[in-house]
Amino acid sequence: MRQFRNIAVNAFMELIRQPIFLLLMTASVLFEIFLAVPYYFAFGDEMKLVKTSALAVMLLAGLFGAVLSASASLAREIRSGTALAVLSKPVGRAQFLLAKFAGLAAALALLAYVNLIGVMLASWMAFDAYGSTNLQAIGIFGGGILLAYALAGFSNFFLRRPFVSDAVIAVVVMTTLATFIIFQFTHQMQSMNEQAVVDWRLIPAGILILFALWILAAVALTCSTRLDMIATLAVCSMVFLVGLMSDYFFGRAASHIGSHAPWWASGGTHLISFLGSWLMSVLYTIIPNWQLFWLADALETGKNTFQWGYVAKAFGYMICYAGAALAVGVALFDDRELS
Repeated sequence: MRQFRNIAVNAFMELIRQPIFLLLMTASVLFEIFLAVPYYFAFGDEMKLVKTSALAVMLLAGLFGAVLSASASLAREIRSGTALAVLSKPVGRAQFLLAKFAGLAAALALLAYVNLIGVMLASWMAFDAYGSTNLQAIGIFGGGILLAYALAGFSNFFLRRPFVSDAVIAVVVMTTLATFIIFQFTHQMQSMNEQAVVDWRLIPAGILILFALWILAAVALTCSTRLDMIATLAVCSMVFLVGLMSDYFFGRAASHIGSHAPWWASGGTHLISFLGSWLMSVLYTIIPNWQLFWLADALETGKNTFQWGYVAKAFGYMICYAGAALAVGVALFDDRELS
């Protein structure tokens, strides 16, 4: 257990020390805040537009973060020989791979947390044609980001600490503090007579996106056992795009698998249709359906509460799918020649 913990912690620290991780975290959260700045003139749907766009940025940032982090955590170590040096110790390959996934999942949770802060703040700052941009909130949040970088530079110059990891931790702390100050001590008018309030329903919506990112991380880590970063990015992008249209491509055909008469009862005339529906059902099971984790539209249906029971079911789905993907990854990694 101690070896698993050490490998997971080292993987997490190595990932947050990557400059691309810091750049992705900072750029995505600032872009989410920027989405609440322009005048959209969307005929009353400005808040919905900002929420949906900010959640989409959070998902895409996590997609790139999962692929880049998985490649940096495993594929590069295999190529450089670091994985072989670790596995020469009394550490099993399955334990090594699962510990890498634990560190990757923790890093993605940190990235998703900062992005969720940006999503909640952007939804709070959104306004219609009668509102205006909250320059005070933008100044406080931007000042928090600059202060985080300044603190990381100070620790790097005077204390000889690594800049990137300190900057990541400082960004997490300062964005949280800046958002708390904005919510508590500033005001925002979303319309002529309506004052902005924090939409806490975005928290479970963000958790669902984090579950989707963990599934992507498991797929990316499995691909990284055999492929380099570009190939892993291509495979994960294909899985992501096909999964977005899973209901349209496979769900409809799979739903008719039990509606046809048995092919043996009609002289085999329905055999091709039965096999096609069965194949669609298999593909519908194998390819993750990302629409199950995308509930941004449900936030604007007038519901005042969010069903946490659905989040629990999504968590079970994530555990099963990520476990299956990692089982395939362990099988592929077990036969991989590392020398």
